[in-house]
Amino acid sequence: MNKNTWFLPELKNLLLITFGSTLLASGVTLFLLPAKIATGGTPGMAIIVHFLTSISTGTAMLLITVPLLIAGFKFIDLKFALRSLYSIIVTSILVDFLPLVLNFPSINSLLLSTLYGGIFVGAGVGFILKGHASAGGTSIIARIVSHYSHIKPAQTILILDVLIIITISTIFSNLELALWSMLNIYATTQVIDKILTGTGNEKTIHIVSHQTQLIGRAISEQLERDGTILSGKNLTVEAKKSIIFVVVEARRLPQLKSIVLEIDPQALMIVMEASEIMGTSRRLT
Repeated sequence: MNKNTWFLPELKNLLLITFGSTLLASGVTLFLLPAKIATGGTPGMAIIVHFLTSISTGTAMLLITVPLLIAGFKFIDLKFALRSLYSIIVTSILVDFLPLVLNFPSINSLLLSTLYGGIFVGAGVGFILKGHASAGGTSIIARIVSHYSHIKPAQTILILDVLIIITISTIFSNLELALWSMLNIYATTQVIDKILTGTGNEKTIHIVSHQTQLIGRAISEQLERDGTILSGKNLTVEAKKSIIFVVVEARRLPQLKSIVLEIDPQALMIVMEASEIMGTSRRLT
């Protein structure tokens, strides 16, 4: 086996995981901990343990996640487990180490702490996931629960996040902290989604018309985009139908609508987000 076939991809994974772990630790240390705001997953659990005991947040992350990795070892492959362990160790060390070396000014605004904490944590988790690793143990808990029950992993993670929010508000007897934590988790998930799927500036269009050949030719000539014409039948299998499948930039959507309606005012257009595209949607010449 060529060394580059595994070394370079793994090096890329390690760089992504290291960068993501640094962002994650920065978000927890610089924004969330000082404001007593919880986030989702293992970092949120560790923050709660830190406030309930004298254990540092980084140590709490290790104590929570490593046993979960061991317990869920048969549900994940070895490479994924090793990458996740590396991510957890780096994040845990940085969470405890950064306050010792950074003289970061205090932030008095809960809104800023919530949003920027969510951005940093979300970006960190996103890059860790792109490095084919896990940022914590809740995903492992979700896999274990789904294996032995009918509860979906996403539902398990949601339940755990809700419990984290309830716990943080109970500890400090402060409902506002729970609301801020909910906003933080929302910001985190949005940033993770953007990193994993992109900015979504392309749209997937399905066009149902009796003039698909004319519309397709106009799209190719005026928008310089290639697409596909699909053939099918209606639900009663009584009539044939043709559907154009094409991807265009969001800013070209009004022009596409004009092209379609000019040729066939009765055409049906369905517009969807093209969250992630591999290859090119432009016309090949």
